[in-house]
Amino acid sequence: MDIRNTDSSDIRPSRRGFLAMAAASGAATALGGLPAFSASAAPRRPAESPMLAAGDAASNQLWWQAPGSANSMIEQGLPVGNGRLGALASNDPASELLMITDATLWTGGLNDTLQSDGQFPYGRDDFGSLTLLATLTVDIPDHDLGSVDNYRRTLDLAQGLVTTAYDISGVTYQRQIFASHPDDVIVAYFSQQGRGTYTGTISLAGTHGESTTANSAGRYASFGASFVNGLRYGAAVTAYGSGGKVAVDGTSITFTGCRDLTIVVSGGTNYTPDPAARFLDPSVDPERLARTKVLTAAHESARDLLHTHVADFRRAFEQLDINLGTSSAAQRELDTWERLRARHRDNVPDPELEAAYLQFGRYLMISGSRGSLPIGLQGPWLDGNDPDWMADYHTDVNIQMNYWLADRAGLTDHFDAFADYCLAQLSSWTDVTQRLFNSPTNRYRNSSGRIAGWTVAISTNPYGGGGWWWHPAGNAWLCQNLFEHYEYTQDRAYLGKVYPVIKGAVEFWESRLISTTVTDASGASREVLIADRDWSPEHGPLDALGITYAQELVWNLFGNYRTATEVLGRDSGYAETVDDLRERLYLPRVSPSTGWLEEWMSPDNLGETTHRHLSPLIGLFPGDRIRPDDSTPQEIIAGTKALLSARGMNSFGWANAWRSLCWARLKDGEKAYQLVVNNLRPSTGGGNGSAMNLFDIYETGPGRGIFQIDANLGTPAAIIEMLVYSRPGQVELLPALPAAWAASGSVSGVGVRGGFVVDLGWKNGKVTQARLTSVGGRSTTVVAGGTTRTVTLKPGESVTLRSL
Repeated sequence: MDIRNTDSSDIRPSRRGFLAMAAASGAATALGGLPAFSASAAPRRPAESPMLAAGDAASNQLWWQAPGSANSMIEQGLPVGNGRLGALASNDPASELLMITDATLWTGGLNDTLQSDGQFPYGRDDFGSLTLLATLTVDIPDHDLGSVDNYRRTLDLAQGLVTTAYDISGVTYQRQIFASHPDDVIVAYFSQQGRGTYTGTISLAGTHGESTTANSAGRYASFGASFVNGLRYGAAVTAYGSGGKVAVDGTSITFTGCRDLTIVVSGGTNYTPDPAARFLDPSVDPERLARTKVLTAAHESARDLLHTHVADFRRAFEQLDINLGTSSAAQRELDTWERLRARHRDNVPDPELEAAYLQFGRYLMISGSRGSLPIGLQGPWLDGNDPDWMADYHTDVNIQMNYWLADRAGLTDHFDAFADYCLAQLSSWTDVTQRLFNSPTNRYRNSSGRIAGWTVAISTNPYGGGGWWWHPAGNAWLCQNLFEHYEYTQDRAYLGKVYPVIKGAVEFWESRLISTTVTDASGASREVLIADRDWSPEHGPLDALGITYAQELVWNLFGNYRTATEVLGRDSGYAETVDDLRERLYLPRVSPSTGWLEEWMSPDNLGETTHRHLSPLIGLFPGDRIRPDDSTPQEIIAGTKALLSARGMNSFGWANAWRSLCWARLKDGEKAYQLVVNNLRPSTGGGNGSAMNLFDIYETGPGRGIFQIDANLGTPAAIIEMLVYSRPGQVELLPALPAAWAASGSVSGVGVRGGFVVDLGWKNGKVTQARLTSVGGRSTTVVAGGTTRTVTLKPGESVTLRSL
């Protein structure tokens, strides 16, 4: 294994022109954002065009030959988003529909009055629900779909852009829709080539019975209102064009004979991540602020708005590039929906489609997690005000799965929304826990009678509130995500920021653990610590002791806490106490009757064999206490494989993603790959699989399916895990490479725990070269094809490993 200094041009795609332009323009100042709907300084505009050439853009484009139906927007609408605002676009030539969501438009509240069973209410009024902000309709009567030729709509993943093009009577019409983070607006730009014009109407409508008003002098329409919980919200739209007339007619904006037309819309709420203010900022007038934002943006040309957005979006997207092989010419000729159907029907690998699915997940992360609340069950993409499970934050896998992708996929900054959410909620979670968890009616209360720290319910909202049942181990799982982000970044300042969150969870478990006596295989007895009564999500006995799920999470929590105290130089005495607790924790056995790793402290299977959750396998993934190497007893590895096999290969999308990640950890690339393929099957009739727009559909009953975003983010994480496994001190290349991708390929920008980024290429299943760059890490061991090499770097340094 040769080690040479090199530059990233060896296997990373060239970005010389774009990166030079971005640095010169100072456009990086557009990154980041305020965690609320707020006034902000005007962004820097790029001095040169950041637009990709058509040939360069094609590899990261999805396309369709028909518009989305207004009645099936969640399956057919194309998503755009700036991290706070999200929209689904129909791309109908005659009636463009945008369904617009603000991530903070939540009903409900703290929800701190327990039901008679000691659990939380879970309704749209008490717990609350994410809801739709507005619909925007652009009616162009002369552009009826029946009069259109050569229709094509495209989702450009690399540039954050939805484009629609079609011909009418020899004129080519085009519209571009994007959600700009720097300008905090959604823009729709209509242009044409020929002698065509646009004539029609723009209508903005709220979804909660609001009245839209218009201002003829300002050429805008807007509305504002408030919920009973005190949350104020509003939205506004304006438009401008050339060669024609734009005017206000009643509550709508009309445009007549325009050669081109630019529509700018924005909106938001007065939500603020401040529990002391009850998460509401009385100084914010959302309707007025929305008007200010759209009118300010309207002073810029559509070209400048587009270039500012694309420069900003590309900076995030181009942190990772992937090539899993070359698809056939026949596959490339198909539009995205037909390609999905062909992949399923013919069962022939389509590596470019599979790589595009990973990039689609990254696109959703960039578009949905930035400067606002984190991505919940649907992210900022709704088609109504009654999303299943309130589109909330489920803490028993869903929100955690949503953020497995960020650090792995070069989107470290987009993890911040998750961390900031936990920090903002901490004081409320702590107060509610200490007041209510030990309620005598709560079946999960601490039998010790003691209480400390904080925990959560299975569902959480943005107001510090919980919904459904208490979820004692949820705090440990949230902290696992928080700590792993430090492992990727080695950012001590960040670790110091989240340290109180982790310590509070540790304190909760110190008060919760109870002692019991177990007998080992030799007949010897010993005293161990186990979790108090709990439920192994989401099945089996409701009040089991020492469930594997909790034992593994707490073991991991205590270990991460010890590391945090050492890094930060804090609480060394308490760390020793926690170390003692960790050493006494019971860890799961293999059942002598089933041969599986036990889910409960019982040899019996007390639940559903093929259940969607992999709760007892959390020590395999996302934890890695269970490893297929000499550090883990072979009996445990065998029992883990047996349980994972029993769970099956066909489930809901997010459950398939978790299974794929587990098989990747066990270095079975073929099973991991098959589960990725299972999620690419086309969803029909509401069945499990990918909708036309690639949103993952979760089948909830015969003929009914809903969008749930976790599979769209978890499956790409599985693809990366098949190519790169890491833990602090070790990175393994191609641990689970399937035959479908083995011929040749490359990936660049993959995050590595321990503080590194890796780029690698391969051919015939073997690594040809790899480049390791430190982002804070000092030393790690690289493993590839049975060869190991220890690499030591200073932050910012890189080395290239050849002939692996």
